[in-house]
Amino acid sequence: MKQVWQGVELPDEFRLDYRERTGSTNDDAREAARAGAAEGLVIVAGTQEAGRGRRGAVWVCPPGEGLAFTVLMRPTENKALWPRLSLAAGLAVAEGLERFGVLAEVKWPNDVWIGGKKVAGILVEAGDDHVAAGIGINVGVRGFPPALGDSATSLLLECGEAPPLPVVLATVLERLQLWRGKIGAGFGELVRHFRVRCALTGKHVQAAGGGWRAVRDRGGNRGWRGAFAGDGGGDSQAGAGGRGACAGKIAQNAVRRFLGVALAGEGA
Repeated sequence: MKQVWQGVELPDEFRLDYRERTGSTNDDAREAARAGAAEGLVIVAGTQEAGRGRRGAVWVCPPGEGLAFTVLMRPTENKALWPRLSLAAGLAVAEGLERFGVLAEVKWPNDVWIGGKKVAGILVEAGDDHVAAGIGINVGVRGFPPALGDSATSLLLECGEAPPLPVVLATVLERLQLWRGKIGAGFGELVRHFRVRCALTGKHVQAAGGGWRAVRDRGGNRGWRGAFAGDGGGDSQAGAGGRGACAGKIAQNAVRRFLGVALAGEGA
């Protein structure tokens, strides 16, 4: 598969490091950062043997069908603002995939959905002086294990054909180049665009101690159960019929705690 990546041109400021086989591109990026690699290094894996998602979940990326890569960043903004790169990465992936004719949404903090099914996962990890943004996208995946069949999808399944992996990469990086620079003074603009693509907007939510998952209330109404990092102990519940999400009060407060500041235009 190496020939697919030969001569690939990426947006300015990005440099490609293709590896036919590796354990984890995030681990590779961390090692490169420690060795002095500059911002903009993009490590792409043909086969990733130890890919992982949030909380150590395994991320499987079939060779030639999935796109697994990590972008090394060295933000100059205050380190307290670095968690905002999770939003920037999610928004960049969603907007990038929309170039291929799909409607993509971000399920904060680390998934991108098409039609309620996961098409991409994001894992942003910070070091002392760098950030590794790992992204896995189901591009040409034709089928999934039975356990994932109802919850996962790919560009191939949604579009009828799979765009070339290098084209998908370049498109996402183009958007990341924009939003990566908006975690400071331009954060209000980032949040406004993120809200438009937030998959949880308008959904029933229940903020608890784990990740987000679908639930139903006693009346059989579908909702969402989950939490944001830093939401504190105990349960904070919207309840059956309680409206909440990225534009709702519960999620606003959770995001506010995670980001360390009030959202632009929102009160306390």
